[in-house]
Amino acid sequence: MRRFTFALVFAVSSLTLLANTVVGQSNDRPRARDIGLSVGVLTPGTHNAITDVAGVRVGHTTVSDGVRVQTGVTAILPHGGNPYLSRVPAAIHVGNGYGKLLGVTQIRELGEIETPILLTCTLCVWKAADAMVEWMLGLDGMEEVRSLNAVVGETNDGGLNDIRNRPIEPAHVIRALESATDGPVEEGVVGAGAGTSAFGWKGGIGTSSRVLPQGMGGYTVGVLVQSNFGGILQMGGAPVGVELGQYAFANQVGHDEDYDPQADVQEWGSIMMVVATDAPLSARNLERLAARAIMGLARTGSYASNGSGDYVIAFSTANGVRRSTTPGEHTFDDLANGSMSGLFEAAVESTEEAVYNSLLKATTVTSNGRTVEALPLDETIEILQRYRAIR
Repeated sequence: MRRFTFALVFAVSSLTLLANTVVGQSNDRPRARDIGLSVGVLTPGTHNAITDVAGVRVGHTTVSDGVRVQTGVTAILPHGGNPYLSRVPAAIHVGNGYGKLLGVTQIRELGEIETPILLTCTLCVWKAADAMVEWMLGLDGMEEVRSLNAVVGETNDGGLNDIRNRPIEPAHVIRALESATDGPVEEGVVGAGAGTSAFGWKGGIGTSSRVLPQGMGGYTVGVLVQSNFGGILQMGGAPVGVELGQYAFANQVGHDEDYDPQADVQEWGSIMMVVATDAPLSARNLERLAARAIMGLARTGSYASNGSGDYVIAFSTANGVRRSTTPGEHTFDDLANGSMSGLFEAAVESTEEAVYNSLLKATTVTSNGRTVEALPLDETIEILQRYRAIR
């Protein structure tokens, strides 16, 4: 039973945006594998999503007024229980630390997470954290809790979103948390990806997974990204950004123009990457796994620009690594270092493909006085065919 209730003043203030809130959005644009772009050698899970890791659930709330507000919340829940009472080991890897990720120091100190993971827009991080704390404190068994390490990541969607208005309200957070499911994950212009851009095109939420062969443990690795970063887009090794004439430093390479990073939209942004696995990993090996997500990111053409916040949160859902709040000695399973390489490959492949899915599934959006076009499918497919990235 939940003891949490909304205050009347909050409920009234939320009505306007709730009327324009969409829990999930679907479209007919393809994912990477739908156009023949297969990344790596490992096999995806059933949904080719982070939810292929047993127990992991994802929920979205998209907040849009069709004029200036274009943002949202994405919630990743590590399992179906209370994450404070049944904690999972976790680690953080920072590719470039220009960001406002909450909860980092305690995760690094204790090697575990005790709340769901939220993703949202930069100036809404603290509002989202406050709402999740209220929600968590309302769960059964939390009556005596006096400390809680909320984990909230962000990217800056201030181009398409009136970010200074800080439009995220508690009800948006609660809806993302309570609508989370373990099936297929909506991608593209949804949740925390509603207002994001990547490589100058419309970005968003993307996900992918890999299952190791039984001889390598049969473990699953899933990745979810909030893509909002820049660089020189490559897909399957094909120079898509250069061929389309939209890439970082395009006005400087072969020209004499002075460089203004604020004007180069292909350099803007950040990315949040969440890695889940059912392999029984310690926080130490989870940090090693998280570091490999950066390798997958690099394959897409990112170079982690000065203003990019590139963060990876990795956690394990294995029953043998769960932590409780009870004192005393605890015994945990711990996969040997020598068994990690397959998981590393899975994280690299899943991250790369998740970024492609975030771009391919995203649609053109006009908001806040700007239009960000979707990656052009016909032209992109022709480039991929020409460079034999697909056949």
